[in-house]
Amino acid sequence: MRAVVVSTPGDADVLTVADVPEPVAADREVRIRVAAAGLNGADLSQRRGFYPPPPGAPEWPGLEVSGTIDQVGASVSGWSAGDQVCALLPGGGYAEYVTVDAGLVLPVPPGVDLVEAAGLPEVTATVWSNVFQLAELAEGETLLVHGGSSGIGSMAIQLGRVFGAHVIATAGSQVKVEFCRTLGAEAAIDYRESDFVEVVRDVTDGRGVDVVLDIVGGAYIARDLDALATGGRIMSIATRDRTPASIDTGLLMSKRARIWGTTLRARPLAERVAIVAGVREHVWPQIAAGRVRPVIDAVFPLEDAPQAHRRMESSAHLGKILLQVG
Repeated sequence: MRAVVVSTPGDADVLTVADVPEPVAADREVRIRVAAAGLNGADLSQRRGFYPPPPGAPEWPGLEVSGTIDQVGASVSGWSAGDQVCALLPGGGYAEYVTVDAGLVLPVPPGVDLVEAAGLPEVTATVWSNVFQLAELAEGETLLVHGGSSGIGSMAIQLGRVFGAHVIATAGSQVKVEFCRTLGAEAAIDYRESDFVEVVRDVTDGRGVDVVLDIVGGAYIARDLDALATGGRIMSIATRDRTPASIDTGLLMSKRARIWGTTLRARPLAERVAIVAGVREHVWPQIAAGRVRPVIDAVFPLEDAPQAHRRMESSAHLGKILLQVG
C-alpha cells in the first residue's frame, strides 16, 4: 500500500510516498480503508525527529483518520465491515490502510462528511480529556484558549461555549481573531498587538480565568499563571516555545493553582479508550445536533503531504488540514 514516510528527519521535503506492507487486523482491532488523515503538530515534530512513534506503531505519521472498516478482528463486537468511522491512532494514518484497537474507533457523526470526519478524533479527544476530564471546566467558568484558530483551538472554543463556559482566545492576526469570535469566543486577543494578561484582567474584572489550554509552553506558562484566577488550572499540552519555563512559586501557591502537563498518544491504551468513550458520550451528541462542527482549512491529496505540512508550519491555516487518501 502507499504511505507517506519520513525518509530522514528534516523539513517538509523529506516526506515521500512509498510502498509499505499492508496491515492485517489483529484479534481486537479493525482495519480501516482510509479516506482522509488529519494533520497535527505531533506529525511535524515526528518529521523533524523530535517525537518518535511509540513501540508497535507504524513508523510513518498520522494520529487520526476517517474511512471505511474492511476487516474486523475475531474478538471485536459492535463494528462491521462497511461501517464509516473515524479513529484516534498512535501513528500510521498517512496511508491507504491502518489497523487500530476497536476501542479507539468512533462512528462518523450524522451530518459530517466522511473526509471531514478525519479532523475530529485528535482534537475532540485532546480537548475533552484536558479541559473537561482533568481540568474539570465547569459551567460559568472562564476558559482561555491559546492558538484559538488552530485545530485544537477551534474545537476548544466550540466545546467551551456549548458546555456553558465563557471563552477567551488568543490568535496571531486580526483575521484569526475574528475567526475565533465566529466560533463563539466572547473575547479574542491578537497577541502580536496586545498583552493577553492585561486583556484577560480587563475582561474578567480582575478575577482571571479558571482554565488555560496552552499549546505554546516556555515563557507563556508564567504569563498564564499571571492571568489565572484563584484555584485555576493550566493545561500545558504542547511546546512551540522550547525554552525552559520559569514561574513564581509563591504566586502559584497563593493562587492555589495547578499546572498540568499532558500528552495523548503516550497514554496507556486503556486510558485512550476511556477518553474516546467519553468523547462519544459527551461530544458526539453536540456534533450530531449541529452545535459543534469540524473546522477544515484545506484538504490536500496524499502526494501533497509536503505542501500540507508547509501550510501548517506557516500558521496561516484556520482549523484543521487534511490529507485525502481514498
